[in-house]
Formats: sequence, structure tokens, C-alpha cells
Amino acid sequence: MTLRLKSSIVIIVLLIAISSCSVVDKLLTFTISNTATIKIESGLPVGGVFEIVTPDITTNSSKEFENNNTKANSVKDVKLNSLNLTITEPSGKSFSFLKSVRLYISTDSNDEIELAYLENINTTVNTISLIPNTAKLDKYVKASSYKIRTKAVLKETVTKDITIDANMKFKVTADPF
Repeated sequence: MTLRLKSSIVIIVLLIAISSCSVVDKLLTFTISNTATIKIESGLPVGGVFEIVTPDITTNSSKEFENNNTKANSVKDVKLNSLNLTITEPSGKSFSFLKSVRLYISTDSNDEIELAYLENINTTVNTISLIPNTAKLDKYVKASSYKIRTKAVLKETVTKDITIDANMKFKVTADPF
């Protein structure tokens, strides 16, 4: 075999291996969605920082892993793909009352870390997309439950209680071995 033929074969084998890895990664990557409800009570001071902790959120991740043909110990990487906040009550309310918001995630056995944030909110819509943190969230999503803590600053007086759904989408990648 000539050197040129050997080089061509090596290049072809490498290209097949690279494209196979890409296909395998796509097969082993899926999304887990969870929702938390945040309630902002009326009467909070303008400009003040307020914090709200959700009750435990059940992850049902074991079932999600099973549905995607994997197990928790095979999950190698979990990252927040998106986090959207949507006002569900009162009807017609927008996020114009909010100056900034940060959400944090924790479990009973894992320290709290920032999940997502948005600063300088200036909108008149009822749904906003937060900027996700790039931290690995494996141990939080693998847990049976976690808590979400919301820290926000108001720029308007809240005259009625506001209910917000936090819709989270986590990108999960499992290890094939």
C-alpha cells in the first residue's frame, strides 16, 4: 500500500469515528423539564430585596432517565438549558414591576448555587427568559428533590399577590459506558 492510500484510509476512519461520536452524543442527550411556582405577596417595599424559597420540587429524574434508556450513575453532564418565568396570576400582569431577579438551586445535601439571573428588566410582557448559569447541575437533578430560592428587587409597588411559574429545561448527557 502506498503512503497516500494509507493516509486516505486513516482520514476516512477518523471522519467515521468523529461522526459516530456525534451521533452517539445526540442519542445520549435529552431534556428534563421541571416547573416551580413562585408567589410574590403584595405590600413588598420598592427597591428592597426580597427572597422566596419554594417547597421541595420533586425531580422525577429517575423516571426521566429510565424513559431515555439510562440510569443516574450514567449521567455525566447536566446543565440548565433555559429558565423562563411566566406570570400566571393576576391575568394581564407584566414584569414591569421587577428590576432584577436571581434564582438559586440547592438540595439538603448540596450547597446552593446560582441557577439563572436577569438584570435591568425593562419589559411589559408576562414572560421573561433568564440567563442560565453554566455550572454542572448533575447532583441537583439526580437528587429526589431540590429547592429554588428567588432573590429579586422590585421597582414598583405590588398591589396584588403575583403567581409566577418558573419553567426549567435541563440538558442531560449520559455516558454510554
